[in-house]
Parts: sequence; C-alpha cells; structure tokens
Amino acid sequence: MQYTLLAKDKNSEARCGVLSTAHGEIRTPIFMPVGTVGAVKAVHMRELREDIRAEIILGNTYHLYLRPGTRVLEEAGGLHRFNGWERPILTDSGGFQVFSLTGTGRKITEEGVVFRSHIDGSKHLFTPEGVMDVQRSIGADIVMAFDECPPGQSDYRYAKRSLELTQRWLERCVARFDATEPRYGYEQALFPIVQGCVYRDLRERAAEHAAALDRTGYAIGGLAVGEPAEEMYAMIEVVNGILPKEKPRYLMGVGTPENILEAIGRGVDMFDCVMPTRNGRNGMIFTTEGTINIKNRKWERDFTGLDPLAPAYVDGEYTKAYLHHLIKADEILGLQICSVHNLAFYLWLVREAREHIAAGDFTAWKRGLLPKITRRL
Repeated sequence: MQYTLLAKDKNSEARCGVLSTAHGEIRTPIFMPVGTVGAVKAVHMRELREDIRAEIILGNTYHLYLRPGTRVLEEAGGLHRFNGWERPILTDSGGFQVFSLTGTGRKITEEGVVFRSHIDGSKHLFTPEGVMDVQRSIGADIVMAFDECPPGQSDYRYAKRSLELTQRWLERCVARFDATEPRYGYEQALFPIVQGCVYRDLRERAAEHAAALDRTGYAIGGLAVGEPAEEMYAMIEVVNGILPKEKPRYLMGVGTPENILEAIGRGVDMFDCVMPTRNGRNGMIFTTEGTINIKNRKWERDFTGLDPLAPAYVDGEYTKAYLHHLIKADEILGLQICSVHNLAFYLWLVREAREHIAAGDFTAWKRGLLPKITRRL
C-alpha cells in the first residue's frame, strides 16, 4: 500500500494524491460513505459504484463483530466478498461506538473495555489485540487502532489520562498487527488515531507518538464532537504540522461541506461522515446552489430537478415537488433519493477540490464556492 502525492495548492496546505491498495486506487482528497454494518443505508452497491462514484467505503468493527460476527465473515472470505463491494474498505475500530452506544455499564481498564451489546445486553471485552484480530477477520484494506474516545469537553486532566491510555493501547495494536498476517491474501494497513481533545500540547504529543510508529497513514479523531469549528481547525493545523507530509491524513467523522473544504485547505486527505445519509433521511439535501429542507411547503410545486449540476442520476429523474411529496408521505423511495443525491454531492465536492488543487487555484475556488453551497434555500 503506497501513497503518492501528486500536487499541492499554491496558497494553502491542500494537496491531492493517490493511495494504492489491493482493491484499487483511492484518489485524494476523498469522501468515504459510511457503511456501518457493511451497507450504506438505503443505497445499493451499484449506485455507489456507478452513480455516486465512491472509491472507498467504511465498515464498523463494533457493529460487524456483533452481527453477522467474525465467523460468518471468515466463511464468506471477508467483508468484500460478503457485501459485494470490490473496491477498498476502511474499518473504524469500534472505539467510538463502545463509548457512545453501550451506556454506563462499560468499564475501562488497562486491558481494554468491558461493555454490553446495545442489541441484546450480552457482555463483551474489546482489547487492542482483539480489535486487531477482528479487523483481520473483516479484511478491510485500512484498519484503525483501538482508542478511548473522551467527551469533547473533557477537562485537561481527564484528556491527558485518556491520551496516555490510548497511546499504550496503540503500541499494543501495532505489536499485534505486525505479529499477524492478513487472512485473505492481500495487504492491510493500520492507521493510528491522534487524540488529545482541544489541548494543543496533548495533540502535539499524540501526533509525535503516532508519527514515530511510521505507519502507512494516520487518522485524526476526537474532533467535531461539539467544540467550535475554529478550535477543530486549529487542532487540525497542529496535528498536520507534525504528521509526515508524505503520508495520508484521515479526519474522522467530519462533516459538513464547509468543514470538508476547510480541512482540505489544512492538509487533510480523507473524510467520512453519516451526515449525507442521516440528514438526507430527514429531508435535507445538499446542492451546488445551497441546502434544501425538502419538507418545506415552498417545494410543493417546484417541478425543477434537484440540482442543476446533477451530481447523480436522481437529479435529472426526479423533481423537488415529487421528492417533497415522497418525504411527506413517508415513502421509503424518498429516503433513497435523498441519500443517493447527498452522497453524490459529497463525492462531486471532493472531485472538484482535486481538480482545483491540481490547477493551483483551490483557495480561490473554495472562497467563491462556500457562500453558495452553505446558503439555506
């Protein structure tokens, strides 16, 4: 697995490149649709490939471990064969879900985290070694280290203690990963996760520790969890000033179109977020002219397409009035249309960013585009 840096913007830290994997090339900057349980909600794999033009999707270790379970995935030959997605896959370690879904019954120790399933209450233990083994069984091209995800507004003392635990767990993840082999005959890469909340010295310490481990790429976690956007951007700048420039950087769980463009300008290469599909299922669509709440009555008799630039086939086939009707009628097709459109818009956005980085005018393009796409229509 190799990352090749192709171009850099003249007036920012934005860059474009190619990450080569066993399941194909990923052109960066890239947005990765979230397929938590091995499926992107309400979207077929064919739509992801041909209409949305996704180059990589995500799965989640916590959810896939609970169901269908590693035994089924191993019998299938890994997640690629199980779900029919032949392009690259990244798996989150499940750390965030362990802390966000399992309630107060979980217990954090040096060994790992004991938690109860949000599905049936059964008791489980996640350790750094165990999470590496599960991700070997899933067979993702890129796997994440197991970390503690402290609340965004944690005080300094808690954030420091949490980071120290995460760093010890990271070293155990690396040791286990390097001591084991891929199950399905192709290479996997382990990305460390840089934590530290909004404390500059902790972020610096975490980035230096992760960089010293010399992995294929790196992730930035623990942001977009309630802190002001400017604090998020400041932490990105701190971390990316330390992480190797020749390696890809992945900002986890971010975010709005504006967040993505601002982070690209600060040197981030990879993104994921549930916002396109989650907000879409609630009637919000992102377009090249602004954001639309399709539930609003103003769209009841608007017989124009969803987006004049038509990032997806649904933009030419359906009108705002029809989509308004579907959403108001609780018709599942409406959720599908919104999800396909929003994901296609996000992939359009990063493709455009790549082109303008290569042309050297990314900053000027971003400055002109942001006021347009962030409008509420």
